[in-house]
Amino acid sequence: MNRRKLLLATLAVTALVPKGALAALAPTPRQSRGPFYPDRLPLDQDNDLVRVEGREGLARGEITHLTGRVLDRSGKPLSGALVEIWQCDANGRYIHSGDSGGAPRDLGFQGYGRCETGADGAYRFRTIKPVPYPGRAPHIHVAVRLSGQTPLVTQLYVEGAPENDDDWLLNNAEDPSALIVPFRPIEAPDATLAARFDLVLAVG
Repeated sequence: MNRRKLLLATLAVTALVPKGALAALAPTPRQSRGPFYPDRLPLDQDNDLVRVEGREGLARGEITHLTGRVLDRSGKPLSGALVEIWQCDANGRYIHSGDSGGAPRDLGFQGYGRCETGADGAYRFRTIKPVPYPGRAPHIHVAVRLSGQTPLVTQLYVEGAPENDDDWLLNNAEDPSALIVPFRPIEAPDATLAARFDLVLAVG
């Protein structure tokens, strides 16, 4: 009887909520663009960051399929959105003149890529699992640009990375858990890991 009363009470409360409100998605938390957005974009700017046109071989690191969809708050896919990512290479180096780290840059890693979403709002990149560098947990910078909207700039982080606990930017996000992504092993001819990161814009 108690379970029946609880069910009836839940249904009564649900009936009071405006239609569609329960399905509303929280916008993806914003994060700093950081100091290392490329100040010289590579000639190769496609969505495959592990192979650079004109160079042999692949980038160092754990090759990853990074996928997801760009959605509005109602869950509707947003087509025509430009998704950009940028990150350091396996040596912790960005393609930026201000990054003067000690390790040499991996010239086989593109470091930046872009992809436009289709009708299903989907995007796809081939990149590497991000690595830590002094003061930061492993992360990938992400920006979404949609005509008529303020760009969303954020970062995604690796689930289970020990550096997450001490990363100031991550832990001061509005909802850190929304930015933490599992990187799972897969069997594929061109990657060893897969990660999914859906992006919700504050529209709809």
